[in-house]
Amino acid sequence: MKIANLMKTTAFALAAMSVLGFAAPSSAQDTKSITTVVKISGIPWFDRMETGVTKFAEQNPEMDIRQVGPATADSAQQLQIVNDLVATGVDALAVVPMDPDILEGILGRAMDRGTIVVTHEADNQTNTHADIEAFDNSDYGAALNERLAQCMGEKGKWTTFVGSLGSRTHMQWVGAGEENAKKYPGMELVDPNNESFDDANGTYEKAKEILRKHPDIKGFQTSAGNDVLGVGRAIEEAGLAGKVCLVGTGLPNPSTAYLESGAITAIGFWDPQKAGMAMNAVAKLMLEGKEVTDGMDLGVEGYESVTVTPGAGKGLLIVGNGMVLVDKETYKDYLF
Repeated sequence: MKIANLMKTTAFALAAMSVLGFAAPSSAQDTKSITTVVKISGIPWFDRMETGVTKFAEQNPEMDIRQVGPATADSAQQLQIVNDLVATGVDALAVVPMDPDILEGILGRAMDRGTIVVTHEADNQTNTHADIEAFDNSDYGAALNERLAQCMGEKGKWTTFVGSLGSRTHMQWVGAGEENAKKYPGMELVDPNNESFDDANGTYEKAKEILRKHPDIKGFQTSAGNDVLGVGRAIEEAGLAGKVCLVGTGLPNPSTAYLESGAITAIGFWDPQKAGMAMNAVAKLMLEGKEVTDGMDLGVEGYESVTVTPGAGKGLLIVGNGMVLVDKETYKDYLF
């Protein structure tokens, strides 16, 4: 009778932890696994994120920690990768969704099976235990646009690029940019929300089309990490460096040549390395059955005092303070 009661008590405790979104603490013999799934492998942004995942793995040698992603920016390929990982029984997923809506079903099933789910760049994700953002996305989009407006003299035609129309953060950034631009009646948005799929060559071709269609265009606000490279190339080849303004998300090392030539006005970013580490830190805490609380230090630069609020679903929204905006004069302080 005592054994039966003990089994019931244990089952109740485990069920309660499951409802709260935490896994039961593992025994010392267990090797817990965290797999980070990015939008696309082999590009500078997510190569940088992988250095953070690798660093976190080195700090936690008792765990199986790695990063994977599709070869192209394809939400269907990313969905298949997540499906396969859930089928193999991964303990925790740290996902940067190409399109949050497409992953809702499989992430929900993963959570039902006891898998910890942490997302990034997806504050609208319902099926996640926690979404972690480097900063407030509206503030970031407005900051990019304000820098663009300054460069444009607060007037002229401008346009926007996003990785995909399903990319939550990209649409938030350009949406906030549009709101910010309303302060300046002389700024005219044309042909907005061009999809780049984070392909620098494709972005280059699209930017050339826009420059031909709108020879008087004065500005571009871009979102995916490779967009500034494609648009910057088009601007430079057209002899418009320093004449057409370009402000968007990018990393300093890949952007150096265009920042120096003036083809890129400024770039905004957060360090993907630190974001990768923060996602894995949250996943590890939840695997250990620990709470993530407001003001908590995740032990990662830019995430020393996070803001924690209820998320889109039953999980948490965790926001750090990692926004950086640099130009030709300041980018050398952040060479990665």
